[in-house]
Amino acid sequence: MAITHPNQRSERRFCAARSASVWLPALAAFAFATASWAEDARKGAVPEKEVQAKLQYCKVCHGVSAQGFRGYYPIPRLAGQQPTYVENQLQAFIEHRRTNNVMFNVAHSLSPSMVTALAANFNALNPQPLGGAPRQLVATGGKIFQDGLPDQDIAACAACHGPDAAGAGIIPRLAGQLYPYVIDKLVNWGKERGQNPKTPDTSAIMSPVAHSLNKSQIEAVAAYVSTLK
Repeated sequence: MAITHPNQRSERRFCAARSASVWLPALAAFAFATASWAEDARKGAVPEKEVQAKLQYCKVCHGVSAQGFRGYYPIPRLAGQQPTYVENQLQAFIEHRRTNNVMFNVAHSLSPSMVTALAANFNALNPQPLGGAPRQLVATGGKIFQDGLPDQDIAACAACHGPDAAGAGIIPRLAGQLYPYVIDKLVNWGKERGQNPKTPDTSAIMSPVAHSLNKSQIEAVAAYVSTLK
């Protein structure tokens, strides 16, 4: 059973208060887009054979059981990911809110029904984490994740991602995510996320956190979440 520390509760309140001005307009825009997406998806289910074929295509890059791929360019784990987050990010690639030319081409070719089916299938997968992070960083990363860094005005990651890093809704699951991938995303957050100023983006919530953590702190958090199942 997870225990909520007093300072974690404080950080949870701090996170919510600090993020409200970013959450509300972005969430309203996302809710509208999601409603339209869901309506399109309900118009017709994708045949299971087509879904499985597309899943196999995705696994060419994202690894067996979508557990991620360690390589020169680390490719993220999608297994167990929150379906709403997957749908949001695919739409972000299409709208150029998030930059990745490969994923733009992939996402642009998917129907709303296919996206919904893929997100549900990825969420149901639960392979073991690939691991590989420096074990000596895990304890420090766990403390930052669970308690934050109050002296540096940095909220606990658990305040939004949950004490088990499972995420919820548009907040992504971090548990089991690849160590080098988490590092790369946090270090380069402002270069990839929230790139379309005309479209509100929930990624703005993470910007102050990503920019406040130094490289060693990022590496520690990445090591910790990569060990979680």
